[in-house]
Amino acid sequence: MRRKFYIGSLFFLAFILIGGMYYPLPYYVSKPGMAKELEPIITVEDGYEEEGSFMLTTVRMGRANIYSYIEAKIRKYEEIYPLNMILSEKETEDEYNARQLQMMAGSKFNAIEVAYRKAGLPIQYKYKGIYVVQVVPGMPAEGKLQAGDRIFKVDGHTFASSEKFIDYVSKKQAGDQITLTYERNKKTSTVTVSLKRFKDAPGKIGIGISLVDDKSIIVDPKVKVRTDEIGGPSAGLMFTLEIYNQLTSEDLTKGYKIAGTGTIDEKGNVGPIGGIEQKIVAADQAGAEIFFAPNESGSKDSNYQDAVKTARDIKTKMKIVPVDTFEEAVKYLEKLTMKE
Repeated sequence: MRRKFYIGSLFFLAFILIGGMYYPLPYYVSKPGMAKELEPIITVEDGYEEEGSFMLTTVRMGRANIYSYIEAKIRKYEEIYPLNMILSEKETEDEYNARQLQMMAGSKFNAIEVAYRKAGLPIQYKYKGIYVVQVVPGMPAEGKLQAGDRIFKVDGHTFASSEKFIDYVSKKQAGDQITLTYERNKKTSTVTVSLKRFKDAPGKIGIGISLVDDKSIIVDPKVKVRTDEIGGPSAGLMFTLEIYNQLTSEDLTKGYKIAGTGTIDEKGNVGPIGGIEQKIVAADQAGAEIFFAPNESGSKDSNYQDAVKTARDIKTKMKIVPVDTFEEAVKYLEKLTMKE
């Protein structure tokens, strides 16, 4: 009898321990990710080679379970975030992931645009439709469309921009129907959706989606940026540097391992990101010698200031360089002496 009790207790304990791995808590945990060389990820056709390397830095982010939560409480440079700090209101995890991938796509687009413009090369654009980033609960699109769908026709019409798509829909009345042609998982489908007034904006009608443009950039020489499932916009600056370096004969790396982070907009401005402390740790572990950090116009609580504090704390020899623009990063590298 006692043996059966012990065996039963062991099974129960095992069930609790295993269950703790799969039961999600209402938090996200982030920790240092990796610093990954960009040359194998980015390929400019007939591009120039480099002696050193540019590296993107990442943060590992995941839904917390009891074990990862406890681990993050104990370990330094692991952070815990409530769900509402990561997910927008009424946003699902699938929609969050789709949003991150779309921000990565936008980051790549801006990086190509800025790098080719800096290199004095021509750029053309091709509009391909819109991506669904989020579906509003209670609106007609719910259950018919989902985050990640690419809509490229409305009532059989194609449009030159998302603004023209919105103008077309806004001229209709609540209760009218539109037929959307969209792509999901490389399969094309059509769906008919009614228009409805938004509760929080009665004067506005729609189907209830948040959207971003899907457009491609046409350049010569061609460039490929392979990011797989890496999401978010924070690699923008480093993408731009790698693309530009392959386009020009002067090797900006000068033989150094150069990491960094920061968003990039179409004008080449560098913006702040989250998890700078964890990215400093990841870059240091990868042997980076220089790290570009968003300066935020010299703000006292900028990414750069946080990066300096972390670098000092982990006693790295890596040089932390503040930048507000892509041009500043290029000028710094142009003045850099060649590594012996």
